[in-house]
Amino acid sequence: MSVTHEAVAVGEPDDACAPSLVELIDAHLHMPYPSRRNPHEAEAAAGVGLWLAECGLAGEPGVAAMIARTRPAELASYNGPDMDAGLLRIAANQIAYQFVFDDRAEEIGREAPELLLPMLAESVGVLRDGRPPGTALGAALADLHEQVRLRCTPAQAARWAWKSREYVHGLLYEAVAQASARPPRDDLCGAIRSLTAGVEPFHPLCEAAQSAELLPEELHHPVVRRLSRLSADAAVWIPDLYSAVKERRSGGVINVALAYERSRRCSLPAAVLLAVRQINDTIREVERLRATVAPVLSPAGVGYVDGLIGWIGGCYHWSRTVPRYADAAALPPGPDLRGKRGKLGKRG
Repeated sequence: MSVTHEAVAVGEPDDACAPSLVELIDAHLHMPYPSRRNPHEAEAAAGVGLWLAECGLAGEPGVAAMIARTRPAELASYNGPDMDAGLLRIAANQIAYQFVFDDRAEEIGREAPELLLPMLAESVGVLRDGRPPGTALGAALADLHEQVRLRCTPAQAARWAWKSREYVHGLLYEAVAQASARPPRDDLCGAIRSLTAGVEPFHPLCEAAQSAELLPEELHHPVVRRLSRLSADAAVWIPDLYSAVKERRSGGVINVALAYERSRRCSLPAAVLLAVRQINDTIREVERLRATVAPVLSPAGVGYVDGLIGWIGGCYHWSRTVPRYADAAALPPGPDLRGKRGKLGKRG
């Protein structure tokens, strides 16, 4: 699955007995990062509601219920416990926007991937060319882009726009993969997942959270660049574990656990444990690399790296209790998890 390192060579694990998938994951996942939340979370949560209303998205069908299930400000709080109130508000708005955008892309792409083109082209035009938006979703993106430009340096804002365009393109790749009669190979599944994760657009906000701008040699240091990829992978693979029940029932294919289930022809609990082993190896590599590179970085560089890594623990602590993944906590990891597959399913 991983597009950053070779797949872990493991056999199918022993039969896993646990009251639910949550307990199964907790028993085996290596998680060295404690739960921490930002003191400005409540303010950010209120701001998300106001911002969505101002952009014209709050009243659209399903948005309010989706925001209640996903708790964007809570995820931002776990991922950025040390961010100031202003930066946390931008992160929470961005998370909310990406959830709305992702769900809209799935709804449209369910009929045919090519129907996504106007929506995706509008987003690229806003991000790359500064074109005026023509929809409420495009207006939200343009406003979010302006928030980033006002808070970040020009270089950071440019990186934010570039990484956001990669995310936009990834949703088209996913729609094509979901519409295919044959699921994508594991390597293609991993490549698409790394794009649709939507984690890397937040890395420039991790830069902006530092007291000083990073030196170019720090930002582009080979170890820092690898940490950027590894932390983004681990951060999104963890929610994949908790969303596997929901994804499996609705026919989703871009999910690390479900990819193992297909390729190894094993049970879902066994596939989850195989994914956990891959995540554990990734987290341990992150720990080793962080210890290696920290002594040669400035305080801002260390803070940036820790901001990237913070997404691993943040996504874990958020995924365990967020209503979006309630099925993982409510149901045992047995045969009853198996359900009829639909054509297209929501991602994590």
